[in-house]
Amino acid sequence: MISATTGVGTTATGTSSTSTNPGIASNFTQFLQLLTTQLKNQNPLDPLDTNQFTQQLVQFAGVEQQLRSNDQLQTLVALQKSTQSSAALEFVGKTVVISGATTHLSSTGTTTWTFSSPKPASATVTIKDSTGQTAFSSNYSINTGRQDFVWDGRGTNGQRWPAGDYTMTITAKDASGQNVAITTDVQGIIDSADVSETPPVLSIGELKFTIDQVKRVVRATDPASTATSTATSLMSSLFQS
Repeated sequence: MISATTGVGTTATGTSSTSTNPGIASNFTQFLQLLTTQLKNQNPLDPLDTNQFTQQLVQFAGVEQQLRSNDQLQTLVALQKSTQSSAALEFVGKTVVISGATTHLSSTGTTTWTFSSPKPASATVTIKDSTGQTAFSSNYSINTGRQDFVWDGRGTNGQRWPAGDYTMTITAKDASGQNVAITTDVQGIIDSADVSETPPVLSIGELKFTIDQVKRVVRATDPASTATSTATSLMSSLFQS
């Protein structure tokens, strides 16, 4: 894990709804009444042709089936919306990882990015606020694979930055001086789920996204583990480039 703690040391580490359409023949009796009325009112001198009568039966049955199919589709859509809403609500309070470089910093907490490097590299990590002003910048040696970068909200000068959205960029080069492409994700605790939207919208502070953008769900960190990780990070700061 990469942790940035300026001043102490920095280191690289539905409601279901269905609409019932009035069917041409909602029951067998009404269907027979419709056909009987047609037969009674036909011209005796020019009775309905048998083939035409058969075609009408097929048409009546086809339209009725289509109406019933539409009702069933609406029911399935309503069930799907209900399932999406339930799934969204279950995410509230959980720590997730989504694609992106911008995340939200609370007024008292930390914020975490996850990045992946294809090879060891020397990297410059820069964090900017929503106006583009640089809040923090430092150099690190990063390893191959996925790593976390934890920022405590303090700038390069040690001053605490206000709550808001912050974007991280990483510029990295390998031992031969070649550029290394770094992919970034953001990590945070979901504050709320807006199930009035379709699909439901999750939020981390002001950052909003849908369930399909969630890449991973991260288990809550044990306080004891956090303390150990912090101590390790402080020791690792000795190797900061």
